[in-house]
Amino acid sequence: MKKAKLLWVDLEMTGLYPEEDRILEVAAIATDFKFKKVAEYTAVVKVPETLMKKRMVGEFWEKNVESRDALMAQNAGGKDTSEVEKELLKFVKKTFGKEVILAGNSIHQDRKFIDKEWPELSKLLHYRMLDVSAWKVYFEGALGKKFVKREAHRALDDINGSIEELKWYLTFMK
Repeated sequence: MKKAKLLWVDLEMTGLYPEEDRILEVAAIATDFKFKKVAEYTAVVKVPETLMKKRMVGEFWEKNVESRDALMAQNAGGKDTSEVEKELLKFVKKTFGKEVILAGNSIHQDRKFIDKEWPELSKLLHYRMLDVSAWKVYFEGALGKKFVKREAHRALDDINGSIEELKWYLTFMK
């Protein structure tokens, strides 16, 4: 029986514009609604070095030099984006039933990249998403409560942080 209900995804990209930027790294954790991990997937997507040098500049990357350098260093060992999509399709089909709900922090932004780079995966995703950033907006704006999340800017660490963050928000509902 396929027990996964949420597909937690985090992408590291060269920037935030799907028309110009590319996915560098992906992590996916399949969980049930109690956030119990069912399966996990990670991959590095190979991107032209010239694109990385052109796009991975500016204030964000200057503040996150360690992450930038690590992403650039692992690029040579990456896979073609179409190969990563095939692996993700296999992961999703093996782990999920009919509904695949995308989850994560600011997941709408990741969805734009998924739609552009992995259209077959996009077709499997439900139109509804579980976006942790909506909880963040409410808790900080209305309640003055802030979750302090480590900023690793690496896909797997960021997903685990998003799951921890949502669990924290849910403690206020008991």
